[in-house]
Amino acid sequence: MKDFFKIVLASALGFLIANILFSIVSIILFFGFIGSAIGDMGKSSFNLKDNSVFHLKLSGQINERIPEEDPFTALLGSRVPTSMGLNDITSAIRKAKDNDAIRGIYIDSRMFTASTATLAEIRGELVKFQDSGKFIVAYSDTYTQGGYYLASVADKVVINPQGMLDLHGLAATPMFYKDALDKLGIEIQVFKVGTYKSAVEPFILTGMSDANREQVSSYLNDLWNTIGNDIAQSRNVDFDQFNATVNTMPMMQDTDFLLQSNLVDTLLYESEMKDYLRSLLDLKVDDEIPSAGVLDMKSVKPNKIKTSKNHIGLLYAVGEITSGTGSSSIQDKYLVNEIEKLRKNKDIKAVVLRVSSPGGSAYASEQIWKAITDLKAEKPVVVSMGDVAASGGYYIACNADRIVAQPTTITGSIGIFGMFPNMKETTEKLGLDIDVVKTHEYGDFGNFARPMRDNEKEILQSYVERGYELFLTRCAEGRNIPKDTLALYAEGRVWTGRQAKEIGLVDELGDLKTAINIAADLAGVGADDYLVYEYPKMRSFIEELLDDNQKNIAAETVKEYLGDHYKVLSLVKDIKNQDYVQARLPYNFNVN
Repeated sequence: MKDFFKIVLASALGFLIANILFSIVSIILFFGFIGSAIGDMGKSSFNLKDNSVFHLKLSGQINERIPEEDPFTALLGSRVPTSMGLNDITSAIRKAKDNDAIRGIYIDSRMFTASTATLAEIRGELVKFQDSGKFIVAYSDTYTQGGYYLASVADKVVINPQGMLDLHGLAATPMFYKDALDKLGIEIQVFKVGTYKSAVEPFILTGMSDANREQVSSYLNDLWNTIGNDIAQSRNVDFDQFNATVNTMPMMQDTDFLLQSNLVDTLLYESEMKDYLRSLLDLKVDDEIPSAGVLDMKSVKPNKIKTSKNHIGLLYAVGEITSGTGSSSIQDKYLVNEIEKLRKNKDIKAVVLRVSSPGGSAYASEQIWKAITDLKAEKPVVVSMGDVAASGGYYIACNADRIVAQPTTITGSIGIFGMFPNMKETTEKLGLDIDVVKTHEYGDFGNFARPMRDNEKEILQSYVERGYELFLTRCAEGRNIPKDTLALYAEGRVWTGRQAKEIGLVDELGDLKTAINIAADLAGVGADDYLVYEYPKMRSFIEELLDDNQKNIAAETVKEYLGDHYKVLSLVKDIKNQDYVQARLPYNFNVN
């Protein structure tokens, strides 16, 4: 008990200090920003030189898109981003393909994090770049698995003579909280529909159920078949032979083994790699290598600047689905308002909804579904699925005219659940007594200080089942699949994009550009007679800073004092604050 109050008091003090520090830092940063903005006045944009190489250096977390470059990082002279936008990367590759000043691409593989479909988008653009006849070369001291997946496209894959190449396959390692919750005296009361709906398992089990293990094994193997086959084909290696090589743990092998296995083409130190680049660019020894990075390419204008009255709206729906009016994650009132703007905009001939979401609130998902349905009644709507469009993410996508996904997209998971924490034991351990006075039988429904009564459980389970029936109906009608047939593929089951196409949950496999082309075609717009505009507008760096950092600093302070208990307690807090019924996928998927 003494330790508990110490933790509470320390956390409160930490919050106070964090808020004071943030206020001081905000003032300093604000005036620093004004000063840097004034200092940047009159500076010219990046000047792309002839005979340049596009330096594709990937680092940090790759997200769908990110705010404008952090001015403070630039002020300090750093050009290494903590995160990168997929839209910026793919746009840069397309510009490099069409711009005569760019002779080729140098893939400089570093430590970065990206999910399967994100990697597929980038790799697809690199494959298209090869049609230009320009070179692609790759170099790294240490190739991550995701980095090598991209690098394998290159005409020549080079590694440091003492370098490492990580190929190990895929694995899912979910964490289970039941034992930790038991120690804290917290029972999670679960209500769900769907044999495969595994989002609740970490709270009530200590390991995977048989059904969950079955589905995870299925989609992981399918993901690897896509990724592994892509690498094997690019490296001109038999797929079975490639898998045998992966089972030798290449990361622990010497570089001669990598050469013999045809995973790389040659061994060079970085200085030698630069000399090789100079030879490709017909430069002399010690000549500076003209180059442009992803950030540089943002200021490079396309060769052909199009004008058109026909606009395709590219609407991003990224993150968890929640009820609210904010622009972070997918908050239903905010997104519905953006959809309404697109519906009323006469210049917008079609809309591509870019979904990258594991789901969330079933209520909020229904609100967004309705807005998409109203939009579809007036103009074509095409969904482009990103890394994951599952559960609620599939709910908001199911009624589109067409659905496009990468083979490695995670989708499906048509099922819902509800969770209520029972913290009776926790309150008893703390010596807290809670009484109740009510006017009606269910006046204290949802009281976390007691277990739910049987009649309350029956009511909530019935509510969840009705929600599942509605979800199933929405998907069946949207996909024009008999409800009984769709039910066979529902039950919360997760599928890859390739598997989803086979069972009718997805129409076509392809990238974001594929979806945009389909939308233009449905709108009767010529292939080159439209402009793409992204929505919603990205918030500025200052807006992000003032909105998020105070919360993040406070969270970090609490983490420091609560240690390992922080994650468990934050999960319980999330359960309490979420809507009663959720349509959510539990895991994130990265190749690295």
